[in-house]
Amino acid sequence: MNHDTLHDKYRLTPVINAAGSYTPLGVSRSSAFVARQSAQALQSFFVMEELQQLASAKLAAFSGAEAGAVTHCVSAAITQAVAACIAGTDPAAVAALPDVAARRHTVVIPEGHCVDYGHPILTDIRLAGARVLRAGDRSSLPLAELERSLDTPGVCGLLLVSSRLTAFQGLDWTGAVALARARGIPAVIDGAAQDMRMPELLRTGADAILVSAHKYLASPTAGLVLGNQAFVDAFRAQERGIGRAMKPSKEAILGVLAALEERSQLDTDGWRALQESKLALLMDLLRHRQDLDIRAEDDPAGMPFQRVRLAFRGGVACARDVVGVLKSGRPSIRLMEHGLQEAVVHLELVALDESEVRHVAAQLVAALDAHGGR
Repeated sequence: MNHDTLHDKYRLTPVINAAGSYTPLGVSRSSAFVARQSAQALQSFFVMEELQQLASAKLAAFSGAEAGAVTHCVSAAITQAVAACIAGTDPAAVAALPDVAARRHTVVIPEGHCVDYGHPILTDIRLAGARVLRAGDRSSLPLAELERSLDTPGVCGLLLVSSRLTAFQGLDWTGAVALARARGIPAVIDGAAQDMRMPELLRTGADAILVSAHKYLASPTAGLVLGNQAFVDAFRAQERGIGRAMKPSKEAILGVLAALEERSQLDTDGWRALQESKLALLMDLLRHRQDLDIRAEDDPAGMPFQRVRLAFRGGVACARDVVGVLKSGRPSIRLMEHGLQEAVVHLELVALDESEVRHVAAQLVAALDAHGGR
């Protein structure tokens, strides 16, 4: 394992990130190509509108959307998209937000899509001045119930979320989008960590999808909006209002372009084979453990890789102890902890190399042995 000298220079904690594209850990690691192009951008001036126009063309060609734009992150993109639903391209309305005056400003979102990813997604909606209307319950959203919500006076937009964090996955996406669009209501899909599913999400007919560029694309921090030209125009109109605080940097846009170039050249079959080999390696290294139940799980939202699920037969106390030991090591090893209260953790290996996978396995074994010896 090779950790860069910045950790030593500033006395920072080196991390092996098996928790996925997780914002508190810096999300991802950019390739040398992306890092070089972003660094070159920092040394030059640009006409920012030219960069946005170039990004729109590249994003459209890459995804099949009519147009695209770059903003600071997906959290910003949600707020900016909601602002677009409220104000459109009206300069006075754009400048007034979050004061909505008499404009329609209710956003419908499924109850089961009201995720918290460090803060509630509802905060992103409300920042634009919108009112939230939750539809359905935590387990489902029948289209008839969504239809009733969309017919509520004052609705300006429908926001759907494609994420492993949602409470249910079985939504009729195309049907939901069609209901909104039949009423002239824009439909937006937050697919932050779903960049490998851009064409699939666009096929729902949504006016726009919102994707993170700094998760699996591994660019500098940036949010992408892809959709029809009219919605992207309204989205960008917010740059003269609340979107000004959400603007992307030059190095972010040029880093996005580098990441798109790299992704377009990706050997998809080879990439999947690599992910499968890392998964198989970790499971093989832990297979002898009688204190673990080990299996592979698909990404619930449909990204093309699996994670390793570890259930600790020693119970919650054992799981918490092992996780704590791994965190306190150097490098600190971080796992997905959302199932910890059930003595379950998940490991995502996409960002790791083989030496890191082996180190994680060795430290897990050592921590389990130490716990068992008490």
